[in-house]
Amino acid sequence: MNQDYIVPNNWSIIEEGFDADRVKSSESIFSIGNGAMGQRANFEEQYSGKTFQGSYVAGVYYPDKTRVGWWKNGYPEYFAKVLNAPNWIGINVTVNGEALDLATCKEVRNFRRELNMKEGWLSRSFEATLHNFIEVKVETKRFLSLDMDEVGAIEYNVTPLNNDAHIVFEPYVDAGITNEDSNWDDKFWNILSVNAEHDQAFIVSHTMKTNFHVCTAMQAQLSLNGKVLAENKTVNKTDSTVSFEYSSNVNKGDTLTITKFGGYTVDRNHDKNDLVSVAKKNLSKAVSLGFAKMLQQQKEAWAKIWDMADITIEGDIKAQQGIRFNIMQLNHTYIGTDARLNIGPKGFTGEKYGGSTYWDTEAYCIPFYMATKDQNVARNLLEYRYNHLEKAIENAEKLGFKNGAALYPMVTMNGEECHNEWEITFEEIHRNGAIAFAIFNYHRYTGDFSYIPDKGLEVLIAIARFWHQRATFSTHRNKYVILGVTGPNEYENNVNNNFYTNYIAQWCMNYTLEIIAKMKTEYASDLSRVLSKTNLSDSEMSEWKKVADNMFYPYSEKYQVYLQQDGFLDKELITVADLPKADRPINQTWSWDRILRSPYIKQADTLQGFYFFEDQFSLEELERHFDFYEPFTVHESSLSPCVHSIQAAKLGRMEQAYQFYLRTSRLDLDDYNHEVEEGLHITSMAGTWMSIVEGFGGMRVVDNKLSFVPKIPEQWEAYSFKINFRNQVLKISVGKNETKFAVEGGGSMDILVNGKEVTIKS
Repeated sequence: MNQDYIVPNNWSIIEEGFDADRVKSSESIFSIGNGAMGQRANFEEQYSGKTFQGSYVAGVYYPDKTRVGWWKNGYPEYFAKVLNAPNWIGINVTVNGEALDLATCKEVRNFRRELNMKEGWLSRSFEATLHNFIEVKVETKRFLSLDMDEVGAIEYNVTPLNNDAHIVFEPYVDAGITNEDSNWDDKFWNILSVNAEHDQAFIVSHTMKTNFHVCTAMQAQLSLNGKVLAENKTVNKTDSTVSFEYSSNVNKGDTLTITKFGGYTVDRNHDKNDLVSVAKKNLSKAVSLGFAKMLQQQKEAWAKIWDMADITIEGDIKAQQGIRFNIMQLNHTYIGTDARLNIGPKGFTGEKYGGSTYWDTEAYCIPFYMATKDQNVARNLLEYRYNHLEKAIENAEKLGFKNGAALYPMVTMNGEECHNEWEITFEEIHRNGAIAFAIFNYHRYTGDFSYIPDKGLEVLIAIARFWHQRATFSTHRNKYVILGVTGPNEYENNVNNNFYTNYIAQWCMNYTLEIIAKMKTEYASDLSRVLSKTNLSDSEMSEWKKVADNMFYPYSEKYQVYLQQDGFLDKELITVADLPKADRPINQTWSWDRILRSPYIKQADTLQGFYFFEDQFSLEELERHFDFYEPFTVHESSLSPCVHSIQAAKLGRMEQAYQFYLRTSRLDLDDYNHEVEEGLHITSMAGTWMSIVEGFGGMRVVDNKLSFVPKIPEQWEAYSFKINFRNQVLKISVGKNETKFAVEGGGSMDILVNGKEVTIKS
């Protein structure tokens, strides 16, 4: 834990007291989104202190040319950057001629910021004394509408406290923005037009290279003590900004309010020639509804989300706050309505990682969305990868693979690889396995096999071909080996025979062969179509089987464990407990050379295999491997604590499981990795949900039935969650001495509880 200023609360994230040193951290933590756009929690008014301004539009990116010291064949040509979009939230405020700026005020008191998770809004309030000795009270509230996902709304109130005041509001749109993260300081946006019509303003711009056209729009309304004032404004325009200037004399104790509506229309969703007209209609509709009505609709929309997705925890406010924060941010990022989109590791909260798609989606996020939305949302995520299959084949061809072998990218926006670190791009090939595992996991959970003959088998064949070609036969071992890889533990590069990579490679080939065997009898015509399309022969499948059955897995007889890679025992095996505290996190204090030579594990690696394929290993094997590897694990990846929490719970080590849960659920709230100002760890938040549902709840799918082995941390009195399983909703409530199950909406469900079959009726 590196910070502890978030006030514990069941339904809100609250900050009390203004501290300039934590502004950037809070901008991340209090971020908001609606799946179509999102923004960091920047102040609406001017702020001259250190800040990280960020507004983002889903699916809009820039191919920033790769910058490396030594170019290698196969390098991606660019790194996809989720672009900082034109800023529409800004409202400059002056009081008696002095700018309101929390960085320069004489005094700021009673500062309070709240992200209301239950209702989906962000608020801020404070009192400030300016250098002209005017004291003002400021109250703001804003949200990004779920119902109208191209529109957001702001209500900004200023009340003079000690004297009458002349107040000027200047709402603006600013398209002259840049990214914090840029390889070559390229110009990412080209501004096409800056216009104002009546009380609406529009800036139309397009991204360079990718040519996404975006209209950023705003409309504002002034009121005094709740009464709308007649429009009396000045319009200011530059090459990159447009603003309206409203001024009013305000008596001491009266409240001047500006209500601002704004947002984006994008040519991903509309004809580029219609962007302004659509924005006009959006703004007019928002003004017609009004802030209060839109806020009520927002509350109702979030109530529907929480009705299905909420997890309740009794007796532990910090744990409750943590899981709801994670669930909210996942829904800020992706709500499943647009199959062209995916879940970026930073969502709409920052620029690191490019905001693009990683294997995190398949490994961690799909289970959350399958259970809290419906199977169509999960299927959209699978189809996203199918739609990128040709690009994955091209990626593999660039590295010398052939015959339709596919290597899915580590990082992507459109199917092309766009990660510019060679040890990731070339070596972290285990990502292919997660794509295949997600298809298996989807079928296992939903019972819907139709995706596989329709699209999934083509993906599986291309992945199996890659693994077959990537493995080489070792005459020394008389086994097939996979050399020069990086496993999930990115603190080891260019290693040989990473256990997880080898294991998931053989599993992919065997699973594909199992699917083909099933389709021979049940989906013969579909199989014939796919085999013809892919030119897959019996002899090629026999070669897959040969490689899969003879894969090498490094193993230590001394420790009775599979080795993370061939040379793991050559390292100096000093546990994390013996590391000086000043050295942590090692990725911020050690050289990369020192990290690579160390035994320290960034995240579950061998244990990731035991998580995915736990039914293929005994409990005793899990315990041996957990006890061997966890002491060397520094958990400096956000994806690490959740897997360890699930496995600790399975082993009955509830205190350890609970501590891992706290770390994953409050990773950003308490800034465990000392980097929250860069943005939140969105995809790992799905792991928080998994920690409760799969860890403490012990939920699995066994023989087409939900199975539970419920446990409860000592610190909790009770917890509950809902699962949408094959279009039936099951509520699970776990207490100290009993577990209750209820089917919602009629019907019954057969489940397993502690290995015994039980029928649950509504």
